[in-house]
Amino acid sequence: MLKHLMVTVALAAMTAGAAAADFNPAIVYGTSGKFDKSFNEMAYTGAEKFKADTGSSYRDFEAQADSQAEQGIRNFASRGFSPVIVTNFGYKDQLAKVAKEFPDIDFVMLDDVVDLPNVRSVTFKEEQGSYVVGLIAALSSKSKAVGFIGGMDIPIIRKFGCGFAQGAAAGGATNIIRNMTGTTNAAFNDPVKGGEIAASQMGQGADVIFAAAGGTGIGVLQKVADAGKFAIGVDSNQNYMHPGVMLTSMVKRVDVAVYNALKDAKEGHFTGGVQSLGLAENGVDWALDEHNRSLITPEVEAAARKAKDEIAAGTLDVHDYMSDDKCPL
Repeated sequence: MLKHLMVTVALAAMTAGAAAADFNPAIVYGTSGKFDKSFNEMAYTGAEKFKADTGSSYRDFEAQADSQAEQGIRNFASRGFSPVIVTNFGYKDQLAKVAKEFPDIDFVMLDDVVDLPNVRSVTFKEEQGSYVVGLIAALSSKSKAVGFIGGMDIPIIRKFGCGFAQGAAAGGATNIIRNMTGTTNAAFNDPVKGGEIAASQMGQGADVIFAAAGGTGIGVLQKVADAGKFAIGVDSNQNYMHPGVMLTSMVKRVDVAVYNALKDAKEGHFTGGVQSLGLAENGVDWALDEHNRSLITPEVEAAARKAKDEIAAGTLDVHDYMSDDKCPL
């Protein structure tokens, strides 16, 4: 009863005083929250930058359980919030259901595709950025054994792992270990299990591990840091979390996608359809900053930049697991 009351109060609070308007944006985050140091936080960062640049406000809602997602999306739409941005690809069906009922409201689906005229679907070419960090991992590995730890075992996470494996192979890795954390959304919120899998991979010789697992990845990075090995972050730039062992991060510019959607909506240029952002579109990248500068040798940096430029130019092809549910490695 108390939990139901808390949800009701939260939903009421997020809509208090809201009225229908042409530009009245809102964001619905997944259960890992907007400060997950990963995907959701990148969306939050983009919204905050837009707010700072334009003075425009927005409302948001952090679902405490997946069952609250449709409730949150519908609540915003019914109150005239637009666009409504949904950060969790697991809420695709819920967004589609609500978007059909509110054709005059604009929606943004991040990381998946909803084929409706009032929905902008933004996907990322994760395989491209993952290739580059895989190359960096292999070139920086002493054992030539590298690891990948994904969250929920679904095609989009396998897309990360496949790109990473291709880059690692190109960099001379002889043992590429890949594990998933689970088969439900809970796989993105289990740092303890993430740490256990990381320990297992290091036991098999991996001295560089890439985590694409949301909150689970925090446990991976901690375990790798404790062991003095190299870790690679994901989505946001996580280099700052463990300076000296964070080799790099595969950044997904979710912040750019959110910022652009808000900008287009505010200026009256919002369009539905699919946007796919890769290296050429600044949608993905690898992170180099003061926290990992000393870890990246000139040779590794040159190789990474060369691969990035060739992929962006289309002269180096990286296989996309989503194209056929297969990986060449």
